[in-house]
Amino acid sequence: MKVNELAKAAGTSPDTVRFYTREGLLAPSRDPANNYHQFTAQDLRRLRFARKARQLGFSLPEVKDILAQADDHHSPCPMVREVFEQRLRSVEQQLAELSQLRDRMRAALTTWQAMPDGTPDGHTICQLIEHWEDPDSGPSQEEHHG
Repeated sequence: MKVNELAKAAGTSPDTVRFYTREGLLAPSRDPANNYHQFTAQDLRRLRFARKARQLGFSLPEVKDILAQADDHHSPCPMVREVFEQRLRSVEQQLAELSQLRDRMRAALTTWQAMPDGTPDGHTICQLIEHWEDPDSGPSQEEHHG
């Protein structure tokens, strides 16, 4: 298969095929007649695998590690589970932080809807922000050191 054929079979773009080839995830041979890359069914499996892994949040270096372990006839599954568990914990933490931010934003907007607009006067920049008090937290670290 040529680049375009592999891309079509994998449901992706030729640029994606070229990217994964440059990154070493695919190892096509060269057609001696025209020097074009020639991809195999193995390349198609690797490309599909890499795309699925990326959709699940694995980084390119992690995908390379997984493929390298498989190429060495070692099961990458224990590493996959460990990385995925760590990534899931990180995503859950980020979601919790985003949820808290959303709640602060909603509270601020509710308060700000009742406040008049102000003009910077040398003492204030934007009174909406400057007069905001987060009811869920005490003074910030910045205020302790400022």
